[in-house]
Amino acid sequence: MPPSEDAQLLLRIVERHLRSLNFGPDEQFPAEDWGFTAQQAVEKLLKCWIVLADGEPPRSHELDLLASEANLELNELLLVLQPFAVDARDQDGDFKLPVSRARIVEEIQLLADQLRQAIEAGANTSP
Repeated sequence: MPPSEDAQLLLRIVERHLRSLNFGPDEQFPAEDWGFTAQQAVEKLLKCWIVLADGEPPRSHELDLLASEANLELNELLLVLQPFAVDARDQDGDFKLPVSRARIVEEIQLLADQLRQAIEAGANTSP
């Protein structure tokens, strides 16, 4: 399968995550669960960039590592979602989102749109 088809497959999963995120803007929806879905969307987007460049994404949830592998400077607002990958899922505590849910979705959507454009253009490099 060409890298662009692999990236499109991952992008469809990201789009599913974005739909879920848009259903959970209510603050009563646990930040830990919402943040996990947001972190997963970012993680998959970074892996999409790696795949699109015909690379093999590492088996990692670390957003900074994945951003480096993808040759992307990831917005700090998205990098701080890292604790939601494992810690917020598996520990009891008060995990706060760094900014509003709407702002996080906006940043994830921006990254997804950039990826979609790169796939459509047949590009094999990050933005």
